[in-house]
Amino acid sequence: MSDRIISTANLNQIENSLSAINNNVQTVHRKVGAVEQQLGDTQSDLAVLAEEFREFVRQDALIKNVQLAEMRLVKVRQELENKYGHYEDVRRKAIGILQAVDSSLVRKDTIENASEEQLLAAPRYWLAPCLIALSAWLSDNKELAEKAVVEALRRDDEKTSLFFALVTRRGGRYQSSRAWLERYFGQQDPNELKREIVVLIDGFSNGIFGPEARSRCGLLIKGWLDELSQKAGFIEIQRDQWKNALYSRKEKLDTTKYPHLQKYSPTWPQLQHALEGAKLHDIIFQYFNFILTQEIIPSKNLAFAVDQLLDILVREFDGEELPLRREERLNELIVKEEGDKNTAQHLFANEKVVEEGLNFTQLLTNFSMYPVESNASVATQKLAIALSKEWITHAHDDLTAENRNALPIDIQITLDDWAGYSRDGSNEGELISSLQQHIQLKKEDVLRRNKLGAKHWVSLVAGIGFFLLGLGTLFLFIVSAICTYIFIQGLRNVRANVKVIEQNYEEIFANHKQILVATLSDIVDYRREYEIEDAKASKVAELLDQVTPDQYTYSTYDSARAVISSK
Repeated sequence: MSDRIISTANLNQIENSLSAINNNVQTVHRKVGAVEQQLGDTQSDLAVLAEEFREFVRQDALIKNVQLAEMRLVKVRQELENKYGHYEDVRRKAIGILQAVDSSLVRKDTIENASEEQLLAAPRYWLAPCLIALSAWLSDNKELAEKAVVEALRRDDEKTSLFFALVTRRGGRYQSSRAWLERYFGQQDPNELKREIVVLIDGFSNGIFGPEARSRCGLLIKGWLDELSQKAGFIEIQRDQWKNALYSRKEKLDTTKYPHLQKYSPTWPQLQHALEGAKLHDIIFQYFNFILTQEIIPSKNLAFAVDQLLDILVREFDGEELPLRREERLNELIVKEEGDKNTAQHLFANEKVVEEGLNFTQLLTNFSMYPVESNASVATQKLAIALSKEWITHAHDDLTAENRNALPIDIQITLDDWAGYSRDGSNEGELISSLQQHIQLKKEDVLRRNKLGAKHWVSLVAGIGFFLLGLGTLFLFIVSAICTYIFIQGLRNVRANVKVIEQNYEEIFANHKQILVATLSDIVDYRREYEIEDAKASKVAELLDQVTPDQYTYSTYDSARAVISSK
């Protein structure tokens, strides 16, 4: 009787132990499942974090580039002020002397003293002896005037010739003005022109020079174009030159547009590039149309118009300042491009607005596309576009063809490890079916792997074996019960996992389907917008076809019209 009581007590203890083991196993199973889920979430979070970190590093580098460029701009401008600030006094005096003569409010000896002081303050500057020459002319001191002119020519023959051509035109001395212009023309090579040529073109396009001088300018410009057009590869060079100039007007696409395409399509970079290229058509059209339709408000009189040109001539084109001006321009572009140094350097290399020794067609490009940097007036912009219209049209046609060829035919969509393709979003049903099949195969694969492991089958075999051997032995019977329990618990877990797996993959499919439909909707909207923007390409050629150079050479100061041709 006591043996039976002990046996019953042992069995109760074993049963309790088995129950505790069962609870522990279930707890461990839940924790393992939770750990697996957390591991998956952690890997996903790490991927997102890594991408965010890379973007943070990129943005941080861009911000630092902007800050450094702004600091360098301050430094460069301070250096310009320190090294060449005294030139500013000379420049102001030049215009001041002319206006003082108009008003007759300043004594001649005051002008002479001021001019002499500027010569002493700027011993290498070409404009200083020009002031001496002006004051000497006012005092009828021919000998001093001639000496000052010779010194000014020695320092900078071209600028001095152009300066006195404008000054004499301002005073109504047509013959002297033509003589100075002829001297200036004789030094020009259309392959190696300096930036101050814009002053000549401005004077020509705004009608500041007299009829004969303007006619001579027109013939000179035509001769330059004829000479340059005879060079081998000229047309190809113009196309490339204008392609770069037009492309510099491209604007970045709004980052909030087509969010699903951006996130789920590896084709997005090509799509973005193509749409930005298509939008460039309207940007170019609006830019040229604004210039060509802009009203030119003439200066109130000839003196005022000449003073504006003289101010540009004496302020903007001194070669000594050129290295610092280049550095200034590059840093301005870095700030403009929000720290993107590569893009800024590319733009700087192509625009060439702070370079000397450029050919005439490059200067026409600069006048058309970079008017502020090249100091071109609206009239000069109009004339430059008219003279370049054939090259602009060819370059724009090339850009249009290249952009259309670069547009992807098929757009890839990637959702995890599934990939599909769509041209215009019309194959929604086909892609949804493909996605469903893909997820179904993944689910079936996971279900196949959701099965009893070797330990469970070993436990079953061991349980049966120990049961047969342990009919008369309590210990073996207990071991048999434990082994059988392990098998049964594993079977329960497998069946429970089936429901979880099926539910998870149903949610995955529903989520992926929603993303796929939204991405296809983006594709439809993208194709529609691209077609609308691409159709605007013809507007550029239609606008330029109506333009002729002689439209923009009319004089507001006399009735003559200079006619030139770009052919």
